[in-house]
Amino acid sequence: MSNDQPTSGQPPEDDPFLKKPQEPQPPSSGSPYDSAPPPPPPPPYDPGPPGGGQFGAADPLAGMPPLAEPGKRILARLIDFLIISIPLYLISLFWGGAVEVSDNNDDDVSDMFAQTYSGHQLLWSLIALVIYVAYDTYFTHKDGRTLGKRLLKLRVAMLNDGSVPDTGSSFLRAVVLWLPALLCCPCLWWLINIVLMFTDKPYRQALEDKAAKTVVVTTN
Repeated sequence: MSNDQPTSGQPPEDDPFLKKPQEPQPPSSGSPYDSAPPPPPPPPYDPGPPGGGQFGAADPLAGMPPLAEPGKRILARLIDFLIISIPLYLISLFWGGAVEVSDNNDDDVSDMFAQTYSGHQLLWSLIALVIYVAYDTYFTHKDGRTLGKRLLKLRVAMLNDGSVPDTGSSFLRAVVLWLPALLCCPCLWWLINIVLMFTDKPYRQALEDKAAKTVVVTTN
């Protein structure tokens, strides 16, 4: 019998049935995991599609559609003004004409920013104010877009979350915009608003935007 055969009754040492499970070994200092770089940080918060009502938590501008250009805002406002003022003027002709600014011969420079009214003109100014405010409130609360803004692809949005303004914010915005413009100092009021559209940082807020905490953004 060959010497290579195991002794009777003694199984070979490499018999798998005789092997004991190995004790777990502590990781060595040379483990590749010791030098592995830390996991990458989680991806930044996705604010969702433009106009979806989710802006960044830290900066209201994060995830917001681009702010509207001042020139487009002015043109949209002019379109809205014509949409209302032309029919209103034609209707007023049946009752003695629309609101007119009375002549003022004083040399005071402040007179260029003032209007004086007769009782008839004041009545038409109040009627115009109600119509303008109702127009702006309705369309701003509906989807943030008056007819002029719709044509130029603009939208009014709440600054804090991008949502469509509620009724209270829409009404406040409309009153701040039209009350001084129609009853007090139109030239000065429009001048201040136009300057703010170009110079206000970082949101390009006009006076009505600051009052209602809104911004005007572009849409697709």
